[in-house]
Formats: sequence, C-alpha cells, structure tokens
Amino acid sequence: MPDVRGCHLPDDLLYDVGNHIWFRELADGNVKLGMTAVATAMSGKLVSFTPKKAGRAVLAGKSCATVESGKWVGPAKSAAGGEIVQVNEALVATPSLANSDPYEAGWLVILKPEDWALAKATLTPGAQVAAAYEAKMAADGFAGCAGTSP
Repeated sequence: MPDVRGCHLPDDLLYDVGNHIWFRELADGNVKLGMTAVATAMSGKLVSFTPKKAGRAVLAGKSCATVESGKWVGPAKSAAGGEIVQVNEALVATPSLANSDPYEAGWLVILKPEDWALAKATLTPGAQVAAAYEAKMAADGFAGCAGTSP
C-alpha cells in the first residue's frame, strides 16, 4: 500500500488525484467512490455529508455529494458520469466515518457508470499513485497525514 507523507493510499483502488477521490470497481460493474485519506486530513473532521439521491444522474467531472468540515465546504466530484445506485446512509448519519475509515466505512456513493472505460483511463492506479500524490501535496503545500486520523 503506498504511503505518501503518512497518508495511506490502498493500491487496489483507482485515484482521481486532482479531486482526492478514490474508485473501487465492483463485481456487478458499478463503482464505489470515496474521499482519500489526503482529502480527509486536509479538510479536517467532516461534519456533514449530503449526497445526491439514488437514481440521480451525475455528469463526469461534477459533484455526486457535498461535504463539509470545520475548514471546508465543497463538492465531491466524480470523474465518471452515471447514475447513483446507492448512497452511504451511515456516512450521512456519521460524517466523520470518512475521517476514521476513508476506504471502507467512509465511502460516499456507488455509481453505475455510463462510460467506465473512458473515465477509468483518466484515473491513476493505486500501484502508481505515490509520485502523483507526492507532487500534488508539494504543490498544495500539504505536509501530510501525520497526526491526523488514518
């Protein structure tokens, strides 16, 4: 598992480094997405998670949810367009799950992608993400995840 500046980045995922979003391909052809450990460390403890409702369409590059912390409010953007088939209701109830467990309990939504091959081509495989994240953190002046939740 790549570890960049103390931030864990599982190598079985695909990453949209610019938007700090991870994607996990599911057996049924859908994709699960969530915020990376980098995103949750930068934003601080999440206090609100407002996803688009199941059945709603998401355009590639647009928001599938709004997240809010004490430091930041903004969109969680999906590199893939498609239909939201499930939202993480546990995260709606307890937004800080994204901080404590960003890759399992803290996922955002499950999407039925329209053109997954096209979107997937824009993502960075986990095994290759370390250099891209190191450059992004350096450009953003982010020291890393040390001292924050995993």
